[in-house]
Amino acid sequence: MLKEWVKETKPSDEELDAALAEARLELAKKQIEVKEKKLPVLVVLDGWGAAGKGSVLGRVIKNMDPRFFKVETLSAPTQEEERRPFLYRYFVKIPAEGKFAFFDGSWMGEVTSDFLMGETSKKQYKEHITSIKRFERQLNDNGYLVVKFFFHISEKEQKKRIDQLCADPNTKWRVSEKDKWQNKHYDKCLEVFDEYIETTNQFVAPWYFIDSKNKKWAELQMTRILIRSIDTAIENQVSGKSAPLLQNTFQMKKTAKLSEIPLDKSLTDEEYKAELDRLQKRLGELHNELYKKRVPVVIAYEGWDAAGKGGNIKRIAAALDPRGYEVHPIASPEPAEKSRHYLWRFWNRLPKDGHIAIFDRTWYGRVMVERLEGFCSENDWQRAYNEINEFEKELDDWGAVIVKFWVQIDKDTQLARFTDRQNTPEKQWKITDEDWRNREKWDLYEDAINEMIEKTNTSFAPWTVLESNDKKYARIKALKTVIKAIEKKLEK
Repeated sequence: MLKEWVKETKPSDEELDAALAEARLELAKKQIEVKEKKLPVLVVLDGWGAAGKGSVLGRVIKNMDPRFFKVETLSAPTQEEERRPFLYRYFVKIPAEGKFAFFDGSWMGEVTSDFLMGETSKKQYKEHITSIKRFERQLNDNGYLVVKFFFHISEKEQKKRIDQLCADPNTKWRVSEKDKWQNKHYDKCLEVFDEYIETTNQFVAPWYFIDSKNKKWAELQMTRILIRSIDTAIENQVSGKSAPLLQNTFQMKKTAKLSEIPLDKSLTDEEYKAELDRLQKRLGELHNELYKKRVPVVIAYEGWDAAGKGGNIKRIAAALDPRGYEVHPIASPEPAEKSRHYLWRFWNRLPKDGHIAIFDRTWYGRVMVERLEGFCSENDWQRAYNEINEFEKELDDWGAVIVKFWVQIDKDTQLARFTDRQNTPEKQWKITDEDWRNREKWDLYEDAINEMIEKTNTSFAPWTVLESNDKKYARIKALKTVIKAIEKKLEK
């Protein structure tokens, strides 16, 4: 694709100056439209070393309002970023509604460089490309405009620029060893770049090639493509086009419906205390091993109101080194969270490797509360099953232990606990009008939960139902489940 690209004819200098003046003015107008239409725009700049990405970007943004864009320079990942999932450092930097994010460097540069330098295998390289394609498609499906530019220069032109930069002490620092290696192995790099671009040239996030020999000409090409892309995205937004529902290709494990699960399991106080002490001690030992081996753990809790999630989490957390875990209580999204992809706030809360993140409520709100309360469209929540499975597959590929709990009680038990909370002054803060409203929708929620579990009960992130009419039994089962999952991972 890159090798067969035919460059557009560069206009004369006079025509170029006139066209640039017009394009700059038009892009400034489009920025206002982007803000008004609440369109998030992610612009990716990649290409050959010394191709002039930074200088051309500087020219493009010169006439834009700096309050509504941000430039992210993405070179090699830092030590901190290397302790997170592959896509983490990109996902957390996506723009909010009505704003631009310009990525100087991208996931393309990272994965192709690692592959070319022999730091990743062909298998790992292909897995990363699969992740990238999902990421870009998810952004598009959730209303983002993704525009990807590859800045192209010839081998001869690259060598000329590298030599010129290295000859001046003030610009020598701009040439990296990677740039020199790239030029020395230009044909090998071209082969990999071409294959990568061909594979990731999706309709939802196409590649655009920029002839980078002349800065003004490169600026005009980039500006015109941005303008056209914004126009198309706004037209699609106005027409109300919905992203297609993709087939969920992940293999699911069969599970019983909630109504089929008996809730009569219980423990005596003596059994509970003995088991609690033993299991918490074991979990504490495993936490040390997790840290040494840099294995991350994500524990997700969902369940009925008053089912006992808080007490369950407390017994897990009590066994852990407080320096190595964090509990995330998830409430309604804040404005900054609402203005981004719904998974953004969860990517931001992922642990470093060797650490544990416990979520009290999770990304599954998309297919429960948001679905039933009308906070998103039917297409949004139907599409979310596959998106959530993809998210959890990223965690699994990262090497994380993933434990998902549904804390189950029956309606009578919930009513008894609601009444107790309402009649006990020190517990009244736990009960809200919303809890009572949700209870009235019990049957609707149960249908949604059954569907949620059925469509997201994957082999790499299975659900465990905690029978919590007896809270003691549920707490012990949760500890056993977490321990078993960690032990299985550490054995590998």
